[in-house]
Amino acid sequence: MKNNEKWVDVDQYFTSKLHANDSIMDSVLKTNAEANLPPIDVSPNQGKFLYLIAKLKGAKNILEIGTLGGYSSIWLARALPEDGRLLTLEYSQEHARVAEKNIKNAGLENKIEIIVGPALDSLPTLKEKGFTNFDLIFIDADKPNNPNYLKWAIELSRPGTVIIGDNVVRNGLVIEEDNQDLNVQGIRQFIDLFSEDSGIESTAIQTVGSKGYDGFAMGIVKG
Repeated sequence: MKNNEKWVDVDQYFTSKLHANDSIMDSVLKTNAEANLPPIDVSPNQGKFLYLIAKLKGAKNILEIGTLGGYSSIWLARALPEDGRLLTLEYSQEHARVAEKNIKNAGLENKIEIIVGPALDSLPTLKEKGFTNFDLIFIDADKPNNPNYLKWAIELSRPGTVIIGDNVVRNGLVIEEDNQDLNVQGIRQFIDLFSEDSGIESTAIQTVGSKGYDGFAMGIVKG
């Protein structure tokens, strides 16, 4: 058995053992596929990992950069208390339309708000709209702009805010300093910012599974 096949089988094993049957999340993935969205959602185990991080944090105010079809949005919003809210930024109107359908089907339309348009246009407007001091920020959008997203995440944080970036390993290419792939360079700059900012404690975790070989970077803003 090849490594990637084993990774998928192990992922499915943990999902079958540690997740209850979840028709809503299954329907989200089905709806996304039918709408021809790229199959780049986090895996079920990764989605529940984000949910548990939000639970551990006691997050009431979450920012997500990159909505796609709302799969990770729903996982994160499920961790919110009754008065919690999640703001998610999505470039594509079509992706946002699919996400709105999924969010309504999950019964979370009162907790999740989607802002459509380039995130770097939306982020500078959030404070004046009353969106700031987020408890948790999840960055999962176009990787070349990750350094800019991280700068805004820090701006919109408070002491104790958890910042998570997805897809930071790039199948191992992140270690290649001279790699000209803009996705790789964006992640390397993102990691450099984490490394250089004395106001953030951070680390990274490599992952394998149904999404292949990748990983998360996570930081906590110091008090």
